[in-house]
Amino acid sequence: MLLVFLTGAGFMYFSKAAKSSKEHKNANAVKPIPVITAVAKTDEIRVYLSGLGTVTPLATVIVKSRVDGEIIKIHFKEGQMVKRGDLLVEVDPRPYEAALMQAQGQLMRDQALLTDARLNLARYQTLLKQDSIASQQVDTQQALVRQYQGSVKIDEGLLATAKLNLVYTKIKAPVSGRIGLRQIDVGNIARASDVNGLAIITQLQPMSVLFSLPEDDIPKLMKKMNSGKKITVNAFDRAYQEKITSGFLQTIDNQIDPTTGMVRLRAEFTNEDLSLFPSQFVNAQVLLENKLNVVTIPNSAIQYGKTNSYTFVVGPDHKVDQRDIVVGTVQGNNTEVISGLASNEMVVIDGADKLRAGTAVEIPANKANFLSVTPMKKP
Repeated sequence: MLLVFLTGAGFMYFSKAAKSSKEHKNANAVKPIPVITAVAKTDEIRVYLSGLGTVTPLATVIVKSRVDGEIIKIHFKEGQMVKRGDLLVEVDPRPYEAALMQAQGQLMRDQALLTDARLNLARYQTLLKQDSIASQQVDTQQALVRQYQGSVKIDEGLLATAKLNLVYTKIKAPVSGRIGLRQIDVGNIARASDVNGLAIITQLQPMSVLFSLPEDDIPKLMKKMNSGKKITVNAFDRAYQEKITSGFLQTIDNQIDPTTGMVRLRAEFTNEDLSLFPSQFVNAQVLLENKLNVVTIPNSAIQYGKTNSYTFVVGPDHKVDQRDIVVGTVQGNNTEVISGLASNEMVVIDGADKLRAGTAVEIPANKANFLSVTPMKKP
């Protein structure tokens, strides 16, 4: 009898424990899952094309002497910004001044001979009319006049060359830009055949960037270029963290590289602050399109299935609905939603891995400021 009583008591004890455990599990099953949410908003999305590029000057000039001679003065400092036409170097002009005087004297002599030959020709022509001389003498004199005319032309050319050589003794900047390290000092002999030249000038304003884009992007880009609108190009640093400056697309190359399937493009920047430096690597970002009034959500709100994309939408009853969506352009941390979601709807951006359709959720109070919604009160 005692054994039966103990058995019945044990049964009653275990029955109560099982019931308590079941109630505990049910309580856990209906407990809302804490999540972090964000509100879908109407915004603008900018569609960019990006490519790695190199800063390339529009002009790089090796300054050379056009004449041979001793350098007597240097007027620039290394690294100086120079303007086109600024005097840079002077070559000893005395040999060329002497050559100029010689050419002038030669011209004067031949001009005098030409004048004398023309006067004699006029006399011979008068005498020929009077039948006082043979016509052969007149013909000979005419040939002599043409000979002296040729000599004068040669002398005028030599004089022009002498004047030009004298001008070349003052070497001026052919372009505006920054001049580099000088390759020669005062007292050295500058020669027109020198390969290294005197210095190198690199044009810095404006500056261009050469970069490449995949061939698949070219039709869309050409369509916008043909519309006549300027296409904005932003230059970012190598790490793509900081924007350096903005400019405009100038041109697209006339062929695709068959080995890479890429096309080269050139963008031009005013470079007023000299932030772009020759041969610097940059990331070029081309603004292809500006989409206005589109629905955007954070990238973290998007879940990816085998064949579709979806997101969890929090309803007024704080239960989630698994909503299929069609996504579009991604810009930074936000993504365009083409269809499936309306503006001001609340989506889950953290904690979605525990959710199913119809799951109750709660928003922790310390995350409410991120949401701009009223957090759910605990039941």
